[in-house]
Amino acid sequence: MRRLSATDIIITADDRPGVARPRRDGPAERPRSTAPRAKPKRKPSRLRLDFTPLQKMAAGGVLATAILVSGAVLWYSGAPQRLARAATAAVLDGTAQAGLRIADITVAGRRRTPTDQIVTALAARYGDAILGLDIDAAKARLEALPSVRAAAVERRLPGAIHLSLSERQPVALWQTEGRFVLVDRDGHQIPGAIEGFEDLPLVVGDGAPQRTDELFALLATEPDLAARVKAATRVGNRRWNLKLDDVERGLEARLPELDTEAAWHRLAELEGNRGLTARQITMIDLRVPDRLVLKTERDSGQTAATVPATGPRKED
Repeated sequence: MRRLSATDIIITADDRPGVARPRRDGPAERPRSTAPRAKPKRKPSRLRLDFTPLQKMAAGGVLATAILVSGAVLWYSGAPQRLARAATAAVLDGTAQAGLRIADITVAGRRRTPTDQIVTALAARYGDAILGLDIDAAKARLEALPSVRAAAVERRLPGAIHLSLSERQPVALWQTEGRFVLVDRDGHQIPGAIEGFEDLPLVVGDGAPQRTDELFALLATEPDLAARVKAATRVGNRRWNLKLDDVERGLEARLPELDTEAAWHRLAELEGNRGLTARQITMIDLRVPDRLVLKTERDSGQTAATVPATGPRKED
């Protein structure tokens, strides 16, 4: 057998046509396919909307308006309120079942205010949930009563409600349209009967009740003479005429519109020094600072007198 020389070529099975030869320094190459390659699928392009800042702002405004309108429609439909009331009622009913219910109502300070008015203003009944009572609303309703000046409502758990009333105190009788009405210092009318208050001073005239506090403050500066004032007439809603000792036959003192307090002190001084009522004087006019107009029971008219330093001196 002939030995192979360097020029001899050896053909193996791997050298057949169409068979890829593996590379010595790497993995074998995949045979190349002669079939045409399929084109890769293209992803569908997304629609892009490019808005300007103004358009974005307008869109936001439309969205906000839609939300507000929807909320308003829902609110005015009453659904949220009904839901809230139902939830509150359920909670209060639970507290009442647990023992927090009105079992006792006490009232202090009531003298003239009718009981039925208090019950209506309180708007609470025995057995109601005590936590359901609106304290501020009940206080406001009580103070709206004509005879109540101030009120306090106290909740005493587990089941007591206590009311403290400060009623209006009558200080005068207001004569109007042929009837008498009690009034307090603030000029508020107090409804009800006047029995027991017939001796209060009488005030007459338009605007008299509203100026009652002013009148009593004036009279208090001369307490001895103030105790003798039986009636006060408001003239033209500007000034006062006073009646001393008797509503019909007592001394009438006509006070000025201005410097009223000075005229009142002057009247007290004249009465203390000269005893005007003892001299059968029925009227004294103090509207002019340096002169007096006096009228006695014997005078058919009025007589004028100049006021000296020591007191009035009647002149014919």
